[in-house]
Amino acid sequence: MTVSVICGFDEAGRGPMAGPVYAAAVILPPDFPVDILNDSKKLSEKRRLEVEPLIKERACWGIGYVDHKTIDEINILQSSLLAMARAFEDLEKKIPDFIAREFGSETEVFIQGIADGNFVPKVPFPCKGIPKADGTYPEVMAASILAKNERDRVMTEMGMLYPGYGYEKHKGYLTKEHKEALKKLGPSPIQRRSFKYTC
Repeated sequence: MTVSVICGFDEAGRGPMAGPVYAAAVILPPDFPVDILNDSKKLSEKRRLEVEPLIKERACWGIGYVDHKTIDEINILQSSLLAMARAFEDLEKKIPDFIAREFGSETEVFIQGIADGNFVPKVPFPCKGIPKADGTYPEVMAASILAKNERDRVMTEMGMLYPGYGYEKHKGYLTKEHKEALKKLGPSPIQRRSFKYTC
């Protein structure tokens, strides 16, 4: 038997002035309750955290990230695509068990990738970039949720590691609080130096 599946990709953290960019890759099972999904930006933090365990339990998923230093070296677009590729590398290790569970171990699977945006990561199967895919394709919605939750957790940890910057609140975006912290304390060790910002 052969089946076709969609692997959705999305990232979290392209816009912030500090910290890593995270990405997730997700293949959903045929009977996943897609009505619980949405673009992560349209879900409350509470709702995202409620949905995450079911995605991780039922889906085939992977997480990847690129740190702030690499972002400065290769730019945020290339870093986002690299994080997506790394997310698939993480997912790929789980595919055999997922396929055996959902379709049977003798099943041949064809993967079609869909990435949110105009660009696609380097992966070993056809992949399309579709703007606003995180509000249209359940697999991309699920990826957006996992990437957002993972990055938020990391930035909360960064808030404890570098007190005074408020990373646990604004997650590295250039809010008024972040600007004031930069004026007072200077750039933190996880600041993206290549990003232009004024205080």
